[in-house]
Amino acid sequence: MLIQLNQIVKTYFLGEVTVPVLKGISLEIDEGEYVALMGASGSGKSTLMNILGCLDRPTSGDYLFNGIEVGRASSDARSIVRNESIGFVFQNFNLLPRTSALDNVMMPMSYSKQTLSDHEMLARAKAMLIKVGLAERMNHTPAQLSGGQQQRVAIARSLINSPRVLFADEPTGNLDTKTSEEVMAMFDHLHEEGITVILVTHSDEIARSAKRIIRMQDGCLV
Repeated sequence: MLIQLNQIVKTYFLGEVTVPVLKGISLEIDEGEYVALMGASGSGKSTLMNILGCLDRPTSGDYLFNGIEVGRASSDARSIVRNESIGFVFQNFNLLPRTSALDNVMMPMSYSKQTLSDHEMLARAKAMLIKVGLAERMNHTPAQLSGGQQQRVAIARSLINSPRVLFADEPTGNLDTKTSEEVMAMFDHLHEEGITVILVTHSDEIARSAKRIIRMQDGCLV
């Protein structure tokens, strides 16, 4: 079992106001699954993804990643899990604006415990950009790339440290229909290669790519 959640609660405290966002989520995801996490805006799906991706900690409950409790881990410990085992793709791409596609993809390797030479990092980044179809765009900055090309750079960056699980948060939200289909085909291929894919979306059409759909409403699984 790759991911196990037991009674995860997330509550925000805004002054004297208590805002419950997740209300006792229990969930299991096996290695190699392709899961869509669905729900309307405010349902708690992005908060849940942040906890699953070790970007945030639950207020209470247990989160085991690959058998290790990470929900109560320190910020440094969670950052190690993120860097070694997790990749992220976001709606807004989150690329460094004045940096080439190649350097954007290389960046996560700077924080990896793998001891790679500059030559090895460069070769790996080039290979990853070739894999996502950007062999001719390696030295372009994000401003010189289309939205679909920027998302391909983001996917290449998310994969550069060989993660076990890939989180995609509304990855087609800023893309046209044709480009969305191309990006979703890439996720299908990555799943076929054995990567666990967890897709956060509000779109039924996008969610149909997944093999399992988990629906959220008002901070609960439904």
